[in-house]
Amino acid sequence: MNTQDQPYGGLLRPRLIAAAGIAALTLSAGLASPLNPAPQQAEAKEGKKVLTVAVAQSVDSLSPFLASRLVSTSIHRLMYEYLTNYDPADNHAIPGLATKWEPSADKLTWTYTIRSNSKWSDGQRATAEDAAWTFNKMMTDEGAATANGSFVANFRKVTAPSADKLVIELKKPQATMAALDVPIVPQHVWEKVGDFSKFNNDKSFPIVGNGPFVLTDYKADSYVRLKPNKSFWRGAPKFDELVFKYYKDGDAAVAALRKGEVSFVSNLTPAQATALGSEQHIKVNDAPGRRFYALATNPGAQARNGKQFGDGAKSLLDQKVRQALFMSIDRQTLIDKVFQGHAVLGEGYIPPRFSTYSWKPSASQTLAYDPAKAAKLLDQAGYKKNADGKRVEKNGKPIDYRILCHATDPNDKAVGQYVKEWFGKLGIGVTLNCLDNVTDPWLAGEYDLAFDGWSVNPDPDFVLSIHTCDALPATPKDTGATDNFICDRKYDGLYRRQLAEYDTAQRTDLVKQMQSRLYDTGYMNVMAYPNAVEAYRTDQIKSIETMPKAAGNIYGQDGYWSWWSAVPADSSGASSDGSSSTGVIIGIVAGVVVLVGAGAFLAMRRRSTAEDRE
Repeated sequence: MNTQDQPYGGLLRPRLIAAAGIAALTLSAGLASPLNPAPQQAEAKEGKKVLTVAVAQSVDSLSPFLASRLVSTSIHRLMYEYLTNYDPADNHAIPGLATKWEPSADKLTWTYTIRSNSKWSDGQRATAEDAAWTFNKMMTDEGAATANGSFVANFRKVTAPSADKLVIELKKPQATMAALDVPIVPQHVWEKVGDFSKFNNDKSFPIVGNGPFVLTDYKADSYVRLKPNKSFWRGAPKFDELVFKYYKDGDAAVAALRKGEVSFVSNLTPAQATALGSEQHIKVNDAPGRRFYALATNPGAQARNGKQFGDGAKSLLDQKVRQALFMSIDRQTLIDKVFQGHAVLGEGYIPPRFSTYSWKPSASQTLAYDPAKAAKLLDQAGYKKNADGKRVEKNGKPIDYRILCHATDPNDKAVGQYVKEWFGKLGIGVTLNCLDNVTDPWLAGEYDLAFDGWSVNPDPDFVLSIHTCDALPATPKDTGATDNFICDRKYDGLYRRQLAEYDTAQRTDLVKQMQSRLYDTGYMNVMAYPNAVEAYRTDQIKSIETMPKAAGNIYGQDGYWSWWSAVPADSSGASSDGSSSTGVIIGIVAGVVVLVGAGAFLAMRRRSTAEDRE
């Protein structure tokens, strides 16, 4: 779950947005340290080609059944195959572990042909039995369904008649059958796991997988190390090692890029991107992003059992109040002053990059910037000013909203100051609650508003599902898949209809109706669609695939194309085995993710500073 994406933004439920990727390439000379377990000089002597990707987000879990942060799900895409993948050119579904998929006439039974040339890194063949076991475990074990349970909620039965045939029977039609973003794991390894809700897959290495990389070592909040999977069916990556290294301070990451200590940095600020644009051997990539940046309201935290919890402001339960706040925010000013043009004005829930599903409100529906109208709406709702000019709750207490923001996110802080000023003009107080760990108050429902955001997949089903009533936690003590406790029966009805609709035009219309509903209710104020602003050293990386190919991002893709395709600067560019696929250059990164400075390993729901889930 996946909540992607500014080095900043958002909070998401078990998957919040978070992840500012910062990459570091070849390890330059140096001694071993907590952040770099192996002496760098030793690596240099061995002549290893290391691609290091530094990130501003802690790994929430190495278990694909639990992980929802972008950094974690990105690593899982490198470790495990999905049934299908997305073409890096235009995002259409292409073969992954499955070579083809066919529905029955009534579309209630889907048969997948599993490729015969995919092997687990321990030498065993990856089969349909592995896929069937993965899905069945998610269907029968609530812990295993934590991250991706929405994909199998409509499954009636999953079987593997043979090693190369997987059959999925549905309760009703499901439009996401070529977009099941679920990592398939090896049954012979995972069937030994006891409690899936607590198993983080971080004690025994190397971890058995069948993706382009094998995870060989990991230390919480320090690093994840991967190496190329030499038997990967598309061909092995070209880099000898891949490293994702965490920098709590973005300027420190940029400094490391300049010195050649890292080769890739993502989620650059406008100032950083401008400065790096004139640097020798550094290429800046500024492309339309796949995430949104929003201000979410607490709609009254609740669990599926009907129990309410948290302490959100009662006034925010009023739709007129939420809409008034929406109209008091000048989104164009945020685009111009905070993002400095490296973003697009926010409107619907799905970014314009996904043109099929992207939505805009009609002229009559638009909650445009209009402070005077916002003030009138608050008056009509009964939230008037007292003698001191302060808006008051129905109990007479002055309104002072707490806004959760990420302490390490410059965008959150900058936007927060503008919001504080704009709300102040309405007579509403604002307290910016900028924390390193926004997860605890978020999960407890102890907030009024929060900066939020998610990376959106080519198929929008997942990010739509996190606002359904079914995504709420079972009880206040549990963790659900919900983003921020939205539970709206009309929205849920539209969600069920779009999931069962195979006709593209009709499904698109339903998805747009869902976005319209989210917009009108005012629970989510989408303020911007940030660009993917990132940079890499051309003297370390000769070429690397963006997604989409024409103008896309490198970090946080819907697939493994960037790191798998990366060619070292001193490489001829030819694949070691001459293989190629889908027009993507073969060669890749292996590596190590080093996450430093940000406290201890956080459990699955920690909200951090950038894109979260995809």
